[in-house]
Amino acid sequence: MALAALLLLALGAALVPALAPADPLAVSDVLAQRLLPPLSRDAAGHLHVLGTDRFGRDLFTRMMLAGRISLAIGIVGSLLAAAMGTVIGAVAAWRGGVLDAAVMAVADALLAIPRLVLLLVCAALWSPGIATVVAILVATGWMGVARLVRGEVLGVRERQYVDAARALGTAPRRLLWRHVLPNALGPAIVATTLGVGSAILLESGLSFLGLGVQPPVPSWGNMIAGGRDLIVTAPWVAIAPGLALVVTVLAATVIGDSLRDQLAGEVRVGPGDRA
Repeated sequence: MALAALLLLALGAALVPALAPADPLAVSDVLAQRLLPPLSRDAAGHLHVLGTDRFGRDLFTRMMLAGRISLAIGIVGSLLAAAMGTVIGAVAAWRGGVLDAAVMAVADALLAIPRLVLLLVCAALWSPGIATVVAILVATGWMGVARLVRGEVLGVRERQYVDAARALGTAPRRLLWRHVLPNALGPAIVATTLGVGSAILLESGLSFLGLGVQPPVPSWGNMIAGGRDLIVTAPWVAIAPGLALVVTVLAATVIGDSLRDQLAGEVRVGPGDRA
């Protein structure tokens, strides 16, 4: 159900803005079309499923365009953060010694600081925009994955097939990337899946505060911010993107939890446990 909801939202984000009769960024007849309620038609006969905003722009089309941007930022930011954390954690565990201690000390120090504080500091230092948001998500999101991968690599490298590959003369670098790391990625995959919802939520929070995606480019965060003063007179302007944000984050979290349970079941039930 969660996967279907996420796929449906992604499909709508990809198709709706492209098939819309009007440019979702263009401002036309503001006086005639502003704040039309949901399921109403304008003077030209166009149906507005979720109504219009204060500038007369179709809210449903803009919400789907914002979904395209928010999903892209969340997925790309999470994948890049996971890739960075995977490489750092794997290398630190494999090399050990001073490098391992230094990397984990840096990761622990950053994890001790609330991520939202790091996001706000980084956003204040750099000019707002999509590239800035992605860079901030990567810079503040690699630590948890690095610790997970490090722990898995430390366990996997002690297994017999690793000793066998080492005895056959496999180079250490090839041994890490071909034999150890592929068997240590389970927790990182789960963390990445769960991180998508968190990244979308953080991006929306930055955009809501004016530190993320900047208007007129829509994101769910700046759309909610743009409709907060209309919550009494035109509540659909803020509620519609808010519901889309809640559904997306909830679906990503449910998928991540399900994937974690499946991987945990595979670990608990091994070949020797079967009748």
